[in-house]
Amino acid sequence: MSIVHDQTSSYAQRVRWFHQARFGMFIHWGLYSLLQRGEWTMLTEGWTPEEYRPLADRFTPSQFDADAWAALAVEAGMKYLTFTTRHHDGFCLYDSQVSDFTSVRTAARRDFVAEVVAAARRAGLRVGLYYSLLDWRFPGYFDGPERNPESFQAMVQQAHDQVRELMTHYGTIDVLWYDGHWFPGFVEGKSFITEWGEYVHEDRAAELWRSEELNAMVRRLQPNILINNRVGSKEDFDTPEQHVTASEPGRAWETIMTMGDACGWGYIHHNPNMKTPTQLIQHLIKAASGEGNFMLNIGPRADGTVREEEVSRLRAIGQWMRVNGEAIYGSQRAPFHGGMIGMTTAQGPDTVYLHVVRWPVGEAFLADVPRRITRATVLATGEKIAVDAAPNVRAPRRVRLHGFAPAPPDQNCTVIKLEMGEPVG
Repeated sequence: MSIVHDQTSSYAQRVRWFHQARFGMFIHWGLYSLLQRGEWTMLTEGWTPEEYRPLADRFTPSQFDADAWAALAVEAGMKYLTFTTRHHDGFCLYDSQVSDFTSVRTAARRDFVAEVVAAARRAGLRVGLYYSLLDWRFPGYFDGPERNPESFQAMVQQAHDQVRELMTHYGTIDVLWYDGHWFPGFVEGKSFITEWGEYVHEDRAAELWRSEELNAMVRRLQPNILINNRVGSKEDFDTPEQHVTASEPGRAWETIMTMGDACGWGYIHHNPNMKTPTQLIQHLIKAASGEGNFMLNIGPRADGTVREEEVSRLRAIGQWMRVNGEAIYGSQRAPFHGGMIGMTTAQGPDTVYLHVVRWPVGEAFLADVPRRITRATVLATGEKIAVDAAPNVRAPRRVRLHGFAPAPPDQNCTVIKLEMGEPVG
């Protein structure tokens, strides 16, 4: 079993920036962007490696600008960026020495990982690198280690070698974001594909990927790195996907989410089911309320440009964050919830932020407030909201908020800063 780095002083020190950041950018981009149907096209459409490989001859992104991506993350209020160095198709966006299927050795002739890492650092962003352990080009992945041990072990060794490269050649890396640790059904009792078309996560992942050995190497090379939980062992933080679900207190976690359909991490030409800025802001608030992070994905086109639907949403979130960021960055769990009108976050014991997503008419009540609220102020306007004690037999620590304007100052979410006083008896 891999060592679990929870609740130690080392863990607390390494994760401090992550808790402060709360909001990050995920970028899925690669050969699959040329196909414009998402990042799983090679598998779902049955492409052989021989059919897929010529895409690399067409991958010459003429408008790629890593600084523009980093600037967009900053404008959105994001504090870190995680880039896909290699997805399940096996195509490396850097100069791997153990593969010739890379962006440096094919038509592009560029190390995109180096360019993205440098741009992120120039923009003041922390750097995360995504790496898929599995590789669909290896028959051993589908056959399993018993039926095709040579191919399977070659794939595992490639993963170890390439992770070493990524941890060695790009300076300080803040996050290693594994993916693809699951397997088809070569283990008895496991199905290859569930009825919803998703892979089954494999109980033997830590053993088969030699995760203890792999992560020990990573931590030797990058002592302050954070490693996610998609390698068969718990490591540093959890990664709920497409839903916001908090981990237990003291455990770091990060929701990852697409703006469009759940299957569309890579670029999809026609993807009309896009979440609104309001929905995305509410997901961010919900993550912050549970002391978690929200990493929102973009899927640039093959030429490197980002679609306007994603740009406009990021800018809308950034506009909201410039006013309300103090309620998100470094947020903690609040000692009471927002009832029917919204959610709460906290900054230490003396400040609670009420995120009003359903603006009340006239008044609203908060139950079980453990300390007196001395002041309530709308962050966007400075307007004061009146607060009175309103206990009853069911809620002896209830308070009443009143004097709300007829319409919310912010149509996405209005934040009210609550300054807390002495405890309520």
